[in-house]
Amino acid sequence: MDVLNPKTKSGWRHERGEASLSDVYRTVGTGRHSSMWRRAAAFAGPGYMVAVGYMDPGNWATSLAGGSKFGYALLTVALLSNLMAIVLQSLCARLAIASGRDLAQACRDAFPKYVSVPLWAFAEIAIIATDIAEVIGTAIGLNLLMGIPLELGVLITALDVFVILFLQKLGFRWVEAFIIALLGVIAVCFGVQILLADPQWGSVLTGFFPTTEIVTNPEMLYLALGILGATVMPHNLYLHSGIVQTRAYGHTVPEKREALTFATIDSTVALCFALLINASILILAAAAFNANGKTDVVELGDAYSLLSPLLGLAIAPTLFGIALLCCGLNSTVTATLAGQIVMEGFLKIRLKPWVRRLITRAIAIVPAAIVTIWYGDQGTAELLILTQVVLSLQLSFAVFPLVMFTADKAKMGELVAPRWLSGIAYLIAIVIAGLNVKLLLDFVTG
Repeated sequence: MDVLNPKTKSGWRHERGEASLSDVYRTVGTGRHSSMWRRAAAFAGPGYMVAVGYMDPGNWATSLAGGSKFGYALLTVALLSNLMAIVLQSLCARLAIASGRDLAQACRDAFPKYVSVPLWAFAEIAIIATDIAEVIGTAIGLNLLMGIPLELGVLITALDVFVILFLQKLGFRWVEAFIIALLGVIAVCFGVQILLADPQWGSVLTGFFPTTEIVTNPEMLYLALGILGATVMPHNLYLHSGIVQTRAYGHTVPEKREALTFATIDSTVALCFALLINASILILAAAAFNANGKTDVVELGDAYSLLSPLLGLAIAPTLFGIALLCCGLNSTVTATLAGQIVMEGFLKIRLKPWVRRLITRAIAIVPAAIVTIWYGDQGTAELLILTQVVLSLQLSFAVFPLVMFTADKAKMGELVAPRWLSGIAYLIAIVIAGLNVKLLLDFVTG
């Protein structure tokens, strides 16, 4: 029997069972007897995979709209969203290292089935919504750069599962290297575009400071909520709590504390990098579109076609397309892994890793492909925004359990979150829930 008395010291209703992502669990050595810098370097990687979700194609639509409509004013919202993300992702690492569970396993082992099964359904809906945004982004990138029809581009994105299978055979570090390499390409593309756009750096700096207009202007508030909803996404919480366990850290409390420190540094640095990319999208839209009177740019295709005449160089839209394609590819890879974590964690499915990965990918990609093909070339911006609203609605079902678990001493032991951190996390959870309800109501009422 794996059922425990709920009042036992473990704090969990069930034993953990199979490890998260068992095929790559603790496969990355941490050099426990080497220098501090080498040990810290061993934990670098998962944070960048998580950071991918904070700059996926769903973010592009809201950032483009915000920058073209209101210039640099919404940079403060991107900064605030990122600070929230840093706190929540640190809690994911804490949950994984302290309990040996990812968030999906924790929900399964802490709640009765009538709670955990709906949470699994909500998580799957979030994965599907995430995949729709990423499939669209990749397909549009392929269409803009190579003229590949949207429908064919959608099918091509399904091949990412084989990329993961191949790279994981080489070792999980290869998956991380693939992700980081594409992030480097994205950074270079946006760096060049920002230089070409030549933004007003004084206004950029001012944009990071809050203004009351964000609250008093309904249209600005709506876009601000959209940026928040597009930034902090449910699948990243499941993903981080799983992939951090690929590290072979020790089992003693001091070793776990060190692992938590290094994992938190990794995710914080990576999310700061994600902020630079998100801010770059908004700054580019403000400098290239808003400054030239183009205040209604929302479609990714429109942004691509407008960049060349506005910036005066044909390479600008090409760089935009390359960055979009890399973002889409990166995001589909990480969403696939998140889908596997969610299904395995909630349902305890025992199949060969490659079979599980194909099944979890099919659950996400098939609805995404149907919806994307149904919409066709037109209305992709509306579809992207719809996916962000769906994600917003699902977010609290992942955030509140995460905060509850990490604040519970019985479940976390010596690594329980300090009260001040739990207090901030609960405040973030409540703010996110409130703002996302507002976003949903605004969407429903038109």
